[in-house]
Amino acid sequence: MTPIIDNQTARRMFLDHHLLLGARSGSGKGDDLQSVIDHLGFVQVDSVNTLARAHDLILWSRRQQYRAPNLPKHMKTRGAFEHWTHDASVISMQNFPMWRHKFAKDKAFMDKRWGAWRREGFREQLDAVLRQITDEGRCSSMDVGKDEKKGSGGWWDWHPSKTALEYLWRSGTLSVCHRKGFRKVYDLTERVIPPEYLKARMPLDGMIDCACVQALQALGFATSGEIAAFYEIVTPAQAKTWCATALADHRILEAQIEAADGSLRSSFILAEKLNAPTPEPNNRVRLLSPFDPALRDRKRAERLFNFHYRIEIFVPAPKRQYGYYVFPVMQGDRMIGRIDTKRDGDTTLVTAFWPEKGVRMGKARIKALEAEIDRVAKFVGSADVNWEADWLKENT
Repeated sequence: MTPIIDNQTARRMFLDHHLLLGARSGSGKGDDLQSVIDHLGFVQVDSVNTLARAHDLILWSRRQQYRAPNLPKHMKTRGAFEHWTHDASVISMQNFPMWRHKFAKDKAFMDKRWGAWRREGFREQLDAVLRQITDEGRCSSMDVGKDEKKGSGGWWDWHPSKTALEYLWRSGTLSVCHRKGFRKVYDLTERVIPPEYLKARMPLDGMIDCACVQALQALGFATSGEIAAFYEIVTPAQAKTWCATALADHRILEAQIEAADGSLRSSFILAEKLNAPTPEPNNRVRLLSPFDPALRDRKRAERLFNFHYRIEIFVPAPKRQYGYYVFPVMQGDRMIGRIDTKRDGDTTLVTAFWPEKGVRMGKARIKALEAEIDRVAKFVGSADVNWEADWLKENT
């Protein structure tokens, strides 16, 4: 008989696997930070910095002692590398052998599409850029193609040498050794990746197995499509075949996951995790990044939590480099609303909070929300918090 996992248990299981259910204790650096990256599998990197950068909020929401300099310092120890999952991400170094398959996949994609998508001339710069880095050492996009005409700066209009850098990085010849400000600095992969990972090789079937198991370990339960989407390193067909084999071998089980509306959805779960206990959630409010791994799949979040998250971006013309995001807010094992907050000089400004339908903002919950924003302000270095007079909005 197919087991049914009720909605509350499913929510707690999902949040526990994302390190969002229990306390936020831990140093947020060194081995502790490495354990978070290993557990999550990846942490998305994003440049938007109206409150804090996405990767910093993702890590801080799990380790309150984490501070923004901790990740760049940790990257220098080579416990993680930077590449693409669904987007640019910090990835546990133990997965580098898996990523060799992604390098080959991405190279084939770029060879097929980038000729039409990118400005002409980047292929002619590949050897020159590679030779420059080999002879002169690490460099950023500012250090190559100095005589080339610069475009608008958008990803679709990189100058040829910048495109060559990205091509060499995504295909694995170069690696990001660190960032300067937020600009990537590249070097030869053999000068960045530790030898034990650089020399390791993983066959295709081993990569598929490892990627699918890690996806289920991180998600708790998932469909074959959600397993494939986790790293975007295996295809949906490969994930579907793996699920069928693992199901026959009793490594995974099929379960019915109850959504917030009571409907059921068939998913897979690692056999040993079916009856694993989950900790009771604490009652503290947490502000999350819009790019948090738990919310990356919007449809799954809405299905599990009845959470109608909307991302709002304002980019004033003509500069178009500023933006703000509405941040998801959770309490215990529930998503309770969305908050519009940003740094404004030395102040953290809160302009609006929209509770989810059915969420009552009583005095205790408001106090818990205010306490979290005070913690956020401390994290981002604000000296004060300013709540606009009409910040609490009606349910929408």
